[in-house]
Amino acid sequence: MAVTSSPLRITVLTTLAMLAFAANSVFCRLALGAGTIDAASFTFIRLLSGTLMLVILVRLRVAKRDGSVHGSWWSAAMLFLYAICFSFAYLSLDTGVGALILFGCVQLSMIGWGLIQGERPSLVQWLGTLLAVGGLVYLLSPGATAPPLFAAVLMAIAGVAWGVYSLRGRGVSQPLLVTADNFLRASPMALVALMVAMPAWSVDLHGAVLAVLSGALASAVGYAIWYAALPALSATLAASVQLSVPVIAAAFGVALMAEPVTPRLVIASLVILGGIGLVILARSRQARGG
Repeated sequence: MAVTSSPLRITVLTTLAMLAFAANSVFCRLALGAGTIDAASFTFIRLLSGTLMLVILVRLRVAKRDGSVHGSWWSAAMLFLYAICFSFAYLSLDTGVGALILFGCVQLSMIGWGLIQGERPSLVQWLGTLLAVGGLVYLLSPGATAPPLFAAVLMAIAGVAWGVYSLRGRGVSQPLLVTADNFLRASPMALVALMVAMPAWSVDLHGAVLAVLSGALASAVGYAIWYAALPALSATLAASVQLSVPVIAAAFGVALMAEPVTPRLVIASLVILGGIGLVILARSRQARGG
């Protein structure tokens, strides 16, 4: 997918990518919430189908492949940790809640890495970070509408793992090729988890199809579309548009599964996404020397 200068094309590609990322939560929750597949099988089928689709896309889209560019076992381990925790978390979490925890922890882990690397946040960035953390604490605090704690912790781990995976992949020259290699390396890890979980296997056709859609469509094709749009987006805009993913996921959860929109979820979403938005905008202003 070659990137053109057409604003309409970039807008369409970016929108499709965000829909694909949100669809991962939807497909997973549809499959696991209905008990049509177990979490380990969903993870394995998702990673395997994603690998196959990415290999096809690499052959179709990457005209000149650099043999020195490849993934890594550490990145693959983070990808697997994200995928397995993501699946088990969605056994209990609503779609929007899961996406919000995942996204919040991805962004906070990347902000935290910047602090470890010696970044000096402005007062606004500190305020945004504290707001986002406070929103997560509020979302997970005890109460009648609080999400199940163990599932929430699993999704938080998935978010941190994806944050680490994203940090390790920044600046690679052929991201689609590297992603395909990492998916390929992560698939045997998912197979081991599948063997360990053998007594709990429970797969029907509906669940398997949703897992394939999650891997091949929402993951593989979604990443390909995102990488096609990314060069035309500023770093700030690329980070900002991802704020829409939890909102889109929650909307699908309400429309397709009649999941409730609780005051806790609305308030937490506004605080978490607003806090992260402050950090993104402050970083952009800082980078411009404002």
